[in-house]
Amino acid sequence: MTLAIAGELGAGASPGTVFALMGGLGTGKTIFAKGVARGMGITEEITSPTFTLLEIYGGRVPLYHFDLYRIERSDELDRLFFEEYWEGDGVSVVEWAERAGKRLPDRHVTIRIDYIDETRRSITIEDTGG
Repeated sequence: MTLAIAGELGAGASPGTVFALMGGLGTGKTIFAKGVARGMGITEEITSPTFTLLEIYGGRVPLYHFDLYRIERSDELDRLFFEEYWEGDGVSVVEWAERAGKRLPDRHVTIRIDYIDETRRSITIEDTGG
């Protein structure tokens, strides 16, 4: 179900869309990113960029996949120049988005994924509308 929901969102995403993924370890944030990519028509294998912080995939528009898990302080993000991606020609998916602090754009879609059990998750979607 996570892939299907994310796929629908990815299919409707336009340049400048930012999906801010929040949830604990193992809740399905990377699975969600894979679904967004699938919905955007991206056929490359999507992996979590935990150690590189950012992976870029080509599709009908670029997908910028961020993983902020290793970030301890939001000022560590200064070197990423988020705004260049968020105001650019692609769609961004940000895992562990709560670590971005105030760097998230005013307009973004918050995706909260909570663990219920091994096979079920609760997904809450909120468009900030900025």
